[in-house]
Amino acid sequence: MPFYQKSGIIPQKRHVVFRKTDNSLYHEELLGTEGFSGTSSLAYHLYPPTMVKSIGESYSIKPEAGIEENLKALSFMGFDVKPETDYLESRKVFFFNEDMLIGIASPGKSMSDYFFKNADSDELLFIHKGCGQCKTMFGTIDFEYGDYIIIPRGTVYQLKFETSDNKILFIESHSPVRTPKRYRNEYGQLLEQAPFCERDFKIPHSMETHDEKGEFKILIKKRGFIYPYIYETHPFDLIGWDGYNYPYAFSIFNFEPITGRIHMPPPVHQQFEGKNFVVCSFVPRMYDYHPAAIPAPYHHSNIDADEILYYVDGDFMSRNNIKAGQFTLHPGGIPHGPHPGAIERSIGQKETKELAVMIDPFNPLKITKEALKYEVKEYYKSWIQQTDHERVV
Repeated sequence: MPFYQKSGIIPQKRHVVFRKTDNSLYHEELLGTEGFSGTSSLAYHLYPPTMVKSIGESYSIKPEAGIEENLKALSFMGFDVKPETDYLESRKVFFFNEDMLIGIASPGKSMSDYFFKNADSDELLFIHKGCGQCKTMFGTIDFEYGDYIIIPRGTVYQLKFETSDNKILFIESHSPVRTPKRYRNEYGQLLEQAPFCERDFKIPHSMETHDEKGEFKILIKKRGFIYPYIYETHPFDLIGWDGYNYPYAFSIFNFEPITGRIHMPPPVHQQFEGKNFVVCSFVPRMYDYHPAAIPAPYHHSNIDADEILYYVDGDFMSRNNIKAGQFTLHPGGIPHGPHPGAIERSIGQKETKELAVMIDPFNPLKITKEALKYEVKEYYKSWIQQTDHERVV
């Protein structure tokens, strides 16, 4: 959960006269979610944030379902998606339901001639490859391999890449993305037993006030359509802001794993949550230390949620033949567990170097036609005890 921040020059009180040196007014804007009851920030613009010069033709980017109803374990090779120069065009949705969209992006270049605003969803961007800066009116967030970037819906941003080979796992959440409530006390502070603390968050820095007029393109996403807006003034014209609603980043390497004598259940890995889903971080950690412990996860029935694992790096001990950028989907309703040989292999092991992101949606996911292009055929058969030359890859 973001904590209070302020930057630049702001008036002593909210909603009062605040003048420039030429005696004209600064223009106050409330940026918030959930009506007036969620987190919010107050921003102070040089110019009104409403000066629209033109609006282009909207176009649909709604994902097309290839599988509407699914009760089969599936896998997809995310890194097989071909890179595209443009950031938005490179975003390929693999899964979606009424609460969220999940996909992968492989942009080749920075957003140089437009800005983007998602008016539907908070965005979670996990940086699998690449580095650069996320530019917003609140300031700059530097990002690198392993960073989660959380961008509240309604935030105008630009991604500037320092690399050409970029891979980003993205989630669009139709509800706010937050840290788990059980990690916070009644005042919102992260507890001592939480697996991370406020010091771990990357907060926007180096706010720049752009006093510029001209034509500034902002592509706005709303209900599956992109609306090209041209504004008269630069969107990053703030003189100051304060509040709780702003983008931030968190490195997966700052997640401190919770371990025990025997195997701990997946909720100990939880990183974020939204309405009807959770996000977990599997990071390098010591294995269970009971003398008879089985470090591999036990078989468990997926009843209440689908489970997506996105593999980042290392040797994921419970799966065979897994590659970086691969998705596995284990649907709610059927049990799943370690691949053949994984339980025996894990006994006596002291640590794991695995790195993965797990997403558990509590409403069933649809699989897109795009995702099916990268399907690992007959993955659902990979638990059959087979000889090496017969094993499904």
